Amino acid sequence: MEISMLTRHSPSRGSGSPDVWGFYEEDTGSIQYLAADPATQKAVLIDVVQDFDPAEARTSFGSADEILEFVNEHEFEIVRILDTHPHADHLMASAYLKDNLGVENAIGEKVLEIADLWRELYHLPNAFDPASDFDHLLKDGDCFAVGNLIVEVMLSPGHTLGSITFVIGDAAFVHDTLMYPDLGSSRADFPGGDAVMLWNSIQALLALPSETRCFVGHDYGTDERKDIQWEATVAEHKRVNKHVGAGTSQEQFVKTRTERDRSLTLPDRMLHALQVNLRAGHLPPAEADGHVYMKIPVNRL
Repeated sequence: MEISMLTRHSPSRGSGSPDVWGFYEEDTGSIQYLAADPATQKAVLIDVVQDFDPAEARTSFGSADEILEFVNEHEFEIVRILDTHPHADHLMASAYLKDNLGVENAIGEKVLEIADLWRELYHLPNAFDPASDFDHLLKDGDCFAVGNLIVEVMLSPGHTLGSITFVIGDAAFVHDTLMYPDLGSSRADFPGGDAVMLWNSIQALLALPSETRCFVGHDYGTDERKDIQWEATVAEHKRVNKHVGAGTSQEQFVKTRTERDRSLTLPDRMLHALQVNLRAGHLPPAEADGHVYMKIPVNRL
């Protein structure tokens, strides 16, 4: 099978260390992950994208289907579908993968609080029931097995109030906390986000063993670096990360992060994405004419 997405393998380093494949979704700069126990071929999928064309409000599943083909070709047994947070820049494919694979899905338990924020912003007081759409609402310190590997859950708020990190041996899926070292960190200005919380979450990540592989949620390259990258070790981040490396103070970080966030526009999919992602990737219910409609708040953000 030929994968059209940029795909990269980070091999296991031995006992307790997962094989990791990253799949780059170019439209949103998102990296989707498969983490597998090399001894049993049991695996999890993390932050898989549901494709969306905002100009036509059209959804599709080409990215997810490529990953499913990869899973089948390599004979992985997916045991759980994971998302690190309700994404603002892409629609999640959790429900689609659950239907296709017949396995349970999970996200952090603070998605319940995020749903409260967005019910008010969308003026949809009866919308969103994450406890029904997700099989597991994970809390800080939770653990579960993937073959012979153990997945540990770390609460990592800041980008959102409910973001979580999955630590699997020497691999940490750090989502929208850190970026690749030459880009620094992720924004903290969405509803429920906070730069001080993000600083504290990053410090907890940087306290992991220095050889831990950190897999980030996004990359866009830079003017100097044209290639797409998504893996760096804790030691590399501590040494050269643009926002938190080389002895940066909390005060410096918060100032840099806040000033940077003020210059950013909202992702073009954000107002579409949250009303889908708070339903685990399900679209809103069809209306009386059999069609699905999204609600977009005007002048609220």
